[in-house]
Amino acid sequence: MHSDQAASRGPRAASRGPSLRACVGALSALGLLFSVGHARAQQQGFALNRYEPAERGSEWFAQDTLDLRGHLRPAVGVTGDFGYKPLVIYNADGSERTAVVERQLFAHVGASLVLFDMVRFGVNIPVAVNQAGSGGTVNGTTYTPADKPAIGDIRVGGDVKLVGKYGEAFTLALGVQAFIPSGNRDQYTGDGKVRIAPRLQFAGDVDMFAYAARIGLNYRGLNETFGNSSTGTELTFGASAGLRVADKKLVIGPEIYGTTVLVDGHAFEKTATPFELVFGGHYTAGDFRFGLGVGPGLTRGFGAPKVRALLSLEWAPAFEEPKAPGDRDGDGITDDKDQCPDVKGEPPTGCPKKDEPKDRDKDGILDEKDACPDVPGIKTDDPKTNGCPDKDGDGIMDSVDACPDLKGVKTEDPKTNGCPPDKDGDGIYDADDACPDVKGVKSDDAKKNGCPPDTDGDGIIDPEDACPDTPGPKNEDPKKNGCPAAAIVAGQIKILQQVKFKTNSAEILKESDEILNAVATIMKDHPEITGIRVEGHTDNKGNKAYNKDLSKKRAASVVKWLVTKGKIDAKRLKSDGFGDEKPIDTNDTDPGRQNNRRVEFHIEGNASGKVEEKPKK
Repeated sequence: MHSDQAASRGPRAASRGPSLRACVGALSALGLLFSVGHARAQQQGFALNRYEPAERGSEWFAQDTLDLRGHLRPAVGVTGDFGYKPLVIYNADGSERTAVVERQLFAHVGASLVLFDMVRFGVNIPVAVNQAGSGGTVNGTTYTPADKPAIGDIRVGGDVKLVGKYGEAFTLALGVQAFIPSGNRDQYTGDGKVRIAPRLQFAGDVDMFAYAARIGLNYRGLNETFGNSSTGTELTFGASAGLRVADKKLVIGPEIYGTTVLVDGHAFEKTATPFELVFGGHYTAGDFRFGLGVGPGLTRGFGAPKVRALLSLEWAPAFEEPKAPGDRDGDGITDDKDQCPDVKGEPPTGCPKKDEPKDRDKDGILDEKDACPDVPGIKTDDPKTNGCPDKDGDGIMDSVDACPDLKGVKTEDPKTNGCPPDKDGDGIYDADDACPDVKGVKSDDAKKNGCPPDTDGDGIIDPEDACPDTPGPKNEDPKKNGCPAAAIVAGQIKILQQVKFKTNSAEILKESDEILNAVATIMKDHPEITGIRVEGHTDNKGNKAYNKDLSKKRAASVVKWLVTKGKIDAKRLKSDGFGDEKPIDTNDTDPGRQNNRRVEFHIEGNASGKVEEKPKK
């Protein structure tokens, strides 16, 4: 859009000489100043966006591959459309003054439906998701900016194929589109009037080369002047050409499209002829298609942006050619209607009239090929099982099915062939096996059926239980998982956590009360244990004599705790300390030294001669 006639007409004004150009420029400048200072009116807008997406199912952005195959074949999708500066006011010298519409972000939501391999109906709903502009004045008329989301003119249309077929060298279709005035003129998304657009389209493929083109008319009821140009009925045109690559899943190439106003002598003037180029591609992955394109506006026509970017996502189910019924016996009667598909016959049954074959069990398999002619069965490729029953319907004949009443899977083992799967081979079918990947035992409890045993009943199966005969809690350390805080193991009362003391002291920290209580409980539960030797041990750091003395004091401190707080008879306890004399790990690392700093509880006497920890359920 320009501020004056000289700017819009260009060379024709320049041909009148320097003085004329100076006069026109002076008058234009005065007109500009006057129009800015004395705007006469605020002008409504019009349907600005010149990008019209092809009907869904096409492999181009604006042109149509004319894939009109199938019946009741749908396609749905959305195209994101960003245009930068599609409506700009220019000064007389061609410089940009302001952008009435600086940017437009549209989402074109559409769907199509193909009928009878030749007719297609489509709908497209354009939605301006985001817009921005500055507005401006030309020749005394103020144009307000586009600055709000708005719906555009909804498009409905239909096409009918005249010649050719998708994928051939030439396909021709005739169609028409109608634009419902649902848009907003103030936001430049609609004309406020119905538009009708008949068109002729053609497309084709020649080996890897693909092309498409169209020409049509866009009847616009809106016929107004904007700046120095008019809107109104337009000639529409477009073309594309490219290559099909990647096993024809990718169509890539340029598209060019545009319109020109046919009223008031403005045809092919640059402001009345928006013209654009887009280079992009569409990739088809199964039933989905993705598109990406970008390109410039080639003129300053209304709606042609400086740059346009397109991104599309579409669901368009792949077309499958219907398969004609076969005729195995070649008697001219298709297999779906032939009662004797493997024997030449005559209409209407397809069986020979003389000595017509029999099917005693009425399962559709002639007795001569039925391995079980008196029992209804199913058809197979194996002559030994063809026509034989399969009660559970798993495709394995009852005669070789180890589980004829249960659906199963085929195996090489006659004992399991036709039985439900049992991955771990424990004899419990996966459907009933609570642990299908680990061999287990049968149980009446559905939650444990097929799982490994849990001898101590602590909820941790034996293969994962470090103390399978003694109930204990879960622990992330495999060596402690399922073990109690304290337990009788190999002549000792073993503890999971070390008794902790203040540094360089025999004073027991309160956090060790829990582990010492566990030791006391075991001694109370086992009165047959008449003697426990509490041993103290240290690592090799520091003075040996000091360490040994400290270990003795710590062992004695533990005995005192068990007598005073644990209520254990002092006669059953004694203590000793060995310093660093009996390491159980290396003293070269911190973890090793930590293991060596410990208290142990050795069983020295018992009344029964045998001490066993009793699992607690």
